Amino acid sequence: MKLEKFELDGLKVDLTHLDDVLEDVGFVRAAQWDYERVTYDRKFEHKGDVFYLRLQGYAVEGDVGAHRAIIQLMTPLLGKHYYPHGVEYGEGENFPSTIVEACEKLLKRAEEALKEFAL
Repeated sequence: MKLEKFELDGLKVDLTHLDDVLEDVGFVRAAQWDYERVTYDRKFEHKGDVFYLRLQGYAVEGDVGAHRAIIQLMTPLLGKHYYPHGVEYGEGENFPSTIVEACEKLLKRAEEALKEFAL
């Protein structure tokens, strides 16, 4: 599910600020990066199901591995995890309203904090 009502899609932020802000909001990047892309996740569990709020971006300048990059963010996604296949984001998925509301609150906090560092 795309969460499009936020102004994160297209926002450009220095990787260092992006890491700091999203970690403060509760996202984890961990090893989910390569030299051109980053992925931040926030895990939710609800009645035995696992959901991930995912915020992805790609380097428009610099190198993620060197910790010197300008990242352009993409539209946030909410997906449901199916073991062992992975995360599905399809329109046919059923997302509990409590999870969607929690995601929207987190994204609003992230959006407000990241605007200060937008390039």
